[in-house]
Amino acid sequence: MDPRANPYAPGAGSPPPELAGRDELLERAAVALDRIRAGLAAKSLLMVGLRGVGKTVLLNRIRNDADGRGFTTIFIEAPERRSLPAMLAPPLRVALLKLDRVAAGGNLAKRALRTLGGFVDAMKVKFGDVEFGIDLGTEPGVADTGDLQSDLADLLATVAEAARERKTALVLFVDELQYVEEDQLAALITALHRCAQLSLPVTLVGAGLPQLVGQSGRAKSYAERLFEFPEIGPLSPDAARRALQAPAQRHGVDYTDDALAEILRQTQAYPYFLQEWGKHCWACAQASPITRGDVDAATTLAIAELDASFFRVRFDRLTPAEKRYLRAMAELGPGPHRSGDIAEQMGARVQSMAPVRAALIAKGMIYSPAHGDTGFTVPLFDQYMRRVMP
Repeated sequence: MDPRANPYAPGAGSPPPELAGRDELLERAAVALDRIRAGLAAKSLLMVGLRGVGKTVLLNRIRNDADGRGFTTIFIEAPERRSLPAMLAPPLRVALLKLDRVAAGGNLAKRALRTLGGFVDAMKVKFGDVEFGIDLGTEPGVADTGDLQSDLADLLATVAEAARERKTALVLFVDELQYVEEDQLAALITALHRCAQLSLPVTLVGAGLPQLVGQSGRAKSYAERLFEFPEIGPLSPDAARRALQAPAQRHGVDYTDDALAEILRQTQAYPYFLQEWGKHCWACAQASPITRGDVDAATTLAIAELDASFFRVRFDRLTPAEKRYLRAMAELGPGPHRSGDIAEQMGARVQSMAPVRAALIAKGMIYSPAHGDTGFTVPLFDQYMRRVMP
């Protein structure tokens, strides 16, 4: 079929042509934001899930909806080894400049910009990666002590006051939140808690790997009362079929029932993999409907492409010891697995494997769903490890 019309969109955060099965979560987020803007209590949302479940897609969709409804939003993707102040300052400045332009003579946005200037100056001393070349002025005595926990709370409170003046709310969108260091995550949680206590219109919508729940709890014990942690997983069978069928049907193309069943079996209904299989099924099929034979041909191509990109970019970051650890996990199956069983598979003691396990968690390759258990953060990675390290 015509490759120019291929409707599927596998990619890092690429919006799918049919966002199926997520309506309830989108509505929950919209309600929470409206309550925050109205000065009512609502928990921040931290979406957690494995790679490929569509967390970034949801984060972008919620942000786009919020922008369209007049919220002041900033978006951050948290990379490894980058400080929170360095990530936060540039988009916060842009948001404040927008607020200032529509402030209709109010001075709170200007005060917030000066507060940001003092915050940046103080953080440059503490964090070497803070680079900000524009002189914003300062607001003496506000957010300029150099103590991140205190200063970030003052900064967000000042920004939230400017947002309230404009009858809007500040929404922080942070992807890959598990990469924010724990002491900096604690400062962010403290700042949000302070604003919630003052009924100020600021909230966080974040996304991260499953370990984010434990990280938040360790950072601040009251995190569970401040956040909701919706778990984003694979789609239901009906939603997965809709994600495949709806884009094709808009072009007059359908699937046979056994073709759909085989795609769901191969992908386990994970959204990213559904898009990958859909793309290759479209390329392999000669005409509608797409058949089981087309799916079999597409499976070979999809697995080869995943091995060369989606899986390999993660595999290539690993040390030899980390690769051996993941290969031992893969030998046991999809998981999760007990740490003792993995060590036994490697012929080693659990204690000697602890540093390797910790490094893999820090890299976002594995997580601990329960004490002593270890699971892959990347679906189907056990199959890849058996292919790449037979």
